[in-house]
Amino acid sequence: MKLLTYGIFKTHFGYCGMAWRISQSAGEASAVAYFQLPEASPEATEAKLARYCGEVSASQPPEDIHNLMHKVASHFVGDVQDFQDVALDLEGAGEFARQVYIAVQKIPAGQTRTYGEVAKAIQRPTAARAVGHALGRNPLALLIPCHRVLAANGNLCGFSAYGGVNMKLKMLELEGAKLKLPAGRELGAISENIAPLT
Repeated sequence: MKLLTYGIFKTHFGYCGMAWRISQSAGEASAVAYFQLPEASPEATEAKLARYCGEVSASQPPEDIHNLMHKVASHFVGDVQDFQDVALDLEGAGEFARQVYIAVQKIPAGQTRTYGEVAKAIQRPTAARAVGHALGRNPLALLIPCHRVLAANGNLCGFSAYGGVNMKLKMLELEGAKLKLPAGRELGAISENIAPLT
C-alpha cells in the first residue's frame, strides 16, 4: 500500500510543493505524483497540494524527496538541473498522456520542441492538438517540462501555472533557451507577480 503525502519548500521563484507516494516496503524509492509551481503565497501552494492529496497532512520528506527539493531550489537560482532520473508516479495518466510525458521529459534544458514534434516523437504525427491537451493536464510541471513545448509558430501558448505565460518565459530564460518571440515580448519582461523572493 502506497500512501500519498506532500510538502512545500522555498525556492528563488516562490514556494513550490510536491506530493509523493511512500511505499511501506523498505528500500523502495518515493515516487513524485504531483509537482506544484509557486502560487501567489505559500498558503495558496499548500492549499492546492492539500486538495490534490485529499487533505492528507503535510509530512517531513524522506531523504530522496528532500534531495529532489534541494535540486529544484538549485535549478531556480540558475544551477540548471536534469530531472530525467526522478521516479514519477503516473498512476492517473492514460496511455497516450504517458507517452507524451515520457517524450517531453527527454527534452533537455535550454531546448524547446513544438507540439507537432512531440506528436511525431510518439509516432502520432497528426496528434499535436491532443499533445497540447495532455500537457495542459500535466501533474508534474518542471519534472515533465511542458514549459519547453511551444506552438509551431514559436508562440508560447497558454501556461496554467500562476503567472501564466510570464512564468513559462521565466523558466525558459533561466534555462538559456533561444526563443524567437513576437514583437513586444522580451525575455526578462516578467510580471511582478512572480518576481524572485529576496
